[in-house]
Amino acid sequence: MRILCDFEQLIVSWFRYEPGEEGPEPHIHRQHSDAFYVLEGEVDFGLGPDVKRLTGDPGTLAAAPPNVVHTFRNSSDATAIFLNIHAPSMGFGDVLRGRGREHFDQFDPPEDGGRPFDAAIFKRAGEGERVEHETTSHLIKAELPELSLFEMTFAPEFEGVDPHTHDDLVDAFLVLDGQVDFIVGDEVRRAGPGSFLAAPPGTRHGFSNPGPEPLRVLNLHAPDRGFTGRLRS
Repeated sequence: MRILCDFEQLIVSWFRYEPGEEGPEPHIHRQHSDAFYVLEGEVDFGLGPDVKRLTGDPGTLAAAPPNVVHTFRNSSDATAIFLNIHAPSMGFGDVLRGRGREHFDQFDPPEDGGRPFDAAIFKRAGEGERVEHETTSHLIKAELPELSLFEMTFAPEFEGVDPHTHDDLVDAFLVLDGQVDFIVGDEVRRAGPGSFLAAPPGTRHGFSNPGPEPLRVLNLHAPDRGFTGRLRS
C-alpha cells in the first residue's frame, strides 16, 4: 500500500490485493465515510445490514457513509488495485503506519444492522450523473457532505482552471488518461496517468490540458462544500 495524501479532511491510500486476500471484517464508521475506487482487477464489496456482496471492476466506486456496514476482499484469481478514501481521515494514517487503532473511528456492526443498503453508494464504470458542457464531460460518482468524487474529462480545447485556493477543503486529482499541466504554487508540472495531486486548504493550484488527447482525471473534494451543486450549474 501507499499513502498518497494524509490531511485532516482526507486520506487517500493506494492498495494492491493479491488473489484471495481478505480485507477487514464487516464494520462501521460513526463519524466518517469510507470509499473505494477500483483501478485494476476486481474487488468484492459487502455493504449494508445483510453485507450484500457486489463485485466492482475498474471504474467502480463503492462508498459507505457513517453507520453503513461494509467490508471488502479480492475473491478473484487476479491482482486488484484500488484507492481507499477516508473523509475525514480520523487518524486512519496512524492505523496504516501500524501505530494502533484503539482511537480510530471503527466499530463492529450494531445490533440493528446499521443504516440500510440504500444508504451506501455503488456505481460501476460509466454509472453516475452526467454533466456535459462544450469542452468538458463530468460524471458525478458520489455526493456526500464529507466527500464528493467525480470522473472529469477535459477536451484539448478546454481553457483550463486558473490558479486558486480553497479555504476549507482538500482538492485532489488522480490522472486516469492523457496529460495535464498542474499549477502547484508558482510552478507548472506536467503529469501523466497514475500521477496524483492533492491541494490542502490555502494551497494555490490549477490545471490545464496540454493536449493533444482528452484529459481524464478522478477529482475528490473533501468536504464537498457545495462544489457538486456548482458543477451542475
